[in-house]
Amino acid sequence: MRIENAFDVPASVDEAWRLLNDVPAVVPCMPGAELVEVVGENAWKAKLHVKLGPIALQFLADVTREQTDDAAHRAVLAVKAREAKGRGSAEATIESALSAAAEGTHVALTTELALKGAVAQYGRGVVADVASRLTDQFADCIAKKLDTAAPADAPPTVAEPAPIGGLGLFFGALWRSLFRRGGGGR
Repeated sequence: MRIENAFDVPASVDEAWRLLNDVPAVVPCMPGAELVEVVGENAWKAKLHVKLGPIALQFLADVTREQTDDAAHRAVLAVKAREAKGRGSAEATIESALSAAAEGTHVALTTELALKGAVAQYGRGVVADVASRLTDQFADCIAKKLDTAAPADAPPTVAEPAPIGGLGLFFGALWRSLFRRGGGGR
């Protein structure tokens, strides 16, 4: 399944790229997601809380950065996630590309997703719609962080991870991880 989403943020491409590569700063932008461990420059683990009606799911994800091109502002992640109670799994390749836009930066996300097991039955019909809504929430949060009118000495706000409806949370948590830039692993 291929899912494409995009959003614009009010900052230069370089400013947006720097922020989106700062995982601790971006994690609070994704409801229900938490970074569990930085495994290395190009690998980490995440926990994702998903609620589909009365069904609560928790995914444990291994994320690996396959490519990063700082000059082109492009990155590719490979993700392997499993539902904690064994109800299925998901594999995804997520590509992000940043480009200049009229009023800032355009962020394009392309996800190739394969769902397996019971998880596929729960989410197949709603993934694209929920992913779109989560992209909007993510974009709003990033735009606020990039707002130059915000006082530099304002204390950061940290949100507790809260479940959000739909399997699309899986994508949101991975998208924010996508922008973590590492050293020499390009």
